[in-house]
Amino acid sequence: MRLDLPFVATYGDAQLGLLGDPSRRAIFELLARRPCSVQELADALPISRPAVSQHLRVLRDGGLVVSEADGTRRIHRLDPAGVGALRAWLDGVWSDALTSFHKLAETPPDVPDDPTEGTS
Repeated sequence: MRLDLPFVATYGDAQLGLLGDPSRRAIFELLARRPCSVQELADALPISRPAVSQHLRVLRDGGLVVSEADGTRRIHRLDPAGVGALRAWLDGVWSDALTSFHKLAETPPDVPDDPTEGTS
């Protein structure tokens, strides 16, 4: 058995998995409101600047966040392409769920056999 297998995202949900951590999710939500520096994010959250930087690196590597230099600091914002891919995946899951529900709702219910039939 190999233990060094590469991580492979299942069903396109790799970005969704990045948001499983509460701190990353909070950073994502703050960046959805407006672009921020690491210091601005750290000021708004109960975590340190180094922790914010680590979470941003994970979000950036996962394609959800981009950064750009602004003088001596870096400004971080959501990456529209990555968020769009995440939304497309969620829309597909939701569409499949609605289609399945619609099919189930249109299927006539099974009519149980008459329990008195065949007894004397």
